[in-house]
Amino acid sequence: MDTRSTSTRQPTTYRLGELFSGPGGLAVGAHLANIGNGDRIAHQWATDYDADTVKTYAANIPGASAESVVLSDIRELDYQVLHDLGDIDALAFGFPCNDFSVVGEQKGFNGEFGPLYTYGVKALKEFQPKWFLAENVGGLRSANEGAAFVKIQHDLREAGYKLVTNLYKFEQYGVPQARHRIIIIGIRDDIDRAYRVPSTEPFEDADVSVRTALTVPPITPDMSGTEKTRQSATVVERLKLIKPGQNAFTADLPEHLQIKTATKISQIYKRLHPDQPAYTVTGSGGGGTHMYHWDEPRALTNRERARLQTFPDDFNFHGSKEQVRKQIGMAVPAKGAQVIFEAVMKTMAGIDYPSQEANMD
Repeated sequence: MDTRSTSTRQPTTYRLGELFSGPGGLAVGAHLANIGNGDRIAHQWATDYDADTVKTYAANIPGASAESVVLSDIRELDYQVLHDLGDIDALAFGFPCNDFSVVGEQKGFNGEFGPLYTYGVKALKEFQPKWFLAENVGGLRSANEGAAFVKIQHDLREAGYKLVTNLYKFEQYGVPQARHRIIIIGIRDDIDRAYRVPSTEPFEDADVSVRTALTVPPITPDMSGTEKTRQSATVVERLKLIKPGQNAFTADLPEHLQIKTATKISQIYKRLHPDQPAYTVTGSGGGGTHMYHWDEPRALTNRERARLQTFPDDFNFHGSKEQVRKQIGMAVPAKGAQVIFEAVMKTMAGIDYPSQEANMD
């Protein structure tokens, strides 16, 4: 416990740097994090390779600007550019998950994106922040027969950090979406603090139903991202026969509406169940993968997807409709990130909080 007097202690500001920043899900969570003692997390710099994503981040994250959000492929970025933007106390990086996801070939280190975590390791060695947050999909555990997961954690420890790795099930933390992600929290070895996974008990009575998420408060036409996807007559006919919670393969569909494919992915034309959390919001995919309303025979709008990712309603995305869909799907749920950031801040401040054992199941 921190024995310093609250009357003499000066609030701490953690200057945050981000790699692979995406549109700002982690950054929103960091900005909202509040542990009641004046400590805060403030944007210092961020970088991403996609122009629209960078515009989204710069336009929405407090303290961010066109100068502090660097557009660059991480493989070509001179880290001196980041040094020039200022030192950091914390680093966040959701390194690309494409090659670790169980949806796909799961190439791991053998893919184009798998090795990109090394740039996070490089940044840790370069900037030596007090703590970091790294995020990836649950499939990371099994990529390269488990070797990738072991190697990544080894390299992060070698950079000088003690780690706590946990599979966070965000629906257990008040997020209306069954999104399961591995998050690694690292605290620098010379800092005498031990992070603990925040308990899910305070959220046991939280309403994480899709119905509440998409209707309270109502989504209105004046909000951005409310454009609806055009549905063909065949898709509308199919959706009308699919009940909430069912997909194209579990519903009783006539021959002409059935999907003929050898691989039966459960999210194909899957309608949300109004009384349950949503299934995982994704950022890409063709017909049948856009998430579907439980009552109306249509795909969700981007604003509805953003609600499931717990972005604020005044968070405005830049880019085409499909580009925005990608940004939303690749983000970390803002409110889930907030819970984790608050636990880190309490750890650093020596404030006790309800916790539970780390778990990878």
